[in-house]
Amino acid sequence: MRIGELAARTGVSVRALRYYEEQDLLASDRSPSGQRHYPESAVERIELIQQLYAAGLTSKGIVELMPCVVDGNATPELLARLSVERDRIDGHIAELVGARNRLDSVIEGAGSHLRTGRSCRNKDAADRSVTGKGAMGRGVTGRSAAGR
Repeated sequence: MRIGELAARTGVSVRALRYYEEQDLLASDRSPSGQRHYPESAVERIELIQQLYAAGLTSKGIVELMPCVVDGNATPELLARLSVERDRIDGHIAELVGARNRLDSVIEGAGSHLRTGRSCRNKDAADRSVTGKGAMGRGVTGRSAAGR
């Protein structure tokens, strides 16, 4: 398939596909006129690259991992690196789940306030007076811990 079709099927820009080739993440065959042609397997490879980017890996890191992903070739060093990346991703997932749980709590609390006619602000003020923090874990100043 040509580069435009691969871009359309994966939702990745043509420019990004060219960048992936420059970074040795993706390979294409060239027609006599120089047009890029990709195998069907390129769709799955692009999806994997996008997942790894979303997980926080760099293009250099992805290139280093590809031999293991593509044909199962792995050195003990590569397996150790994969384990480190997996553990980092697990930590990030735990943080995201914690944030989602807090949001669920806020949504649930706001919903119950709507049903009872009580104000959420009164509950948040009561939380601050007891814990020094509001419903989203902010200190009394209203700034998040990340913004300090």
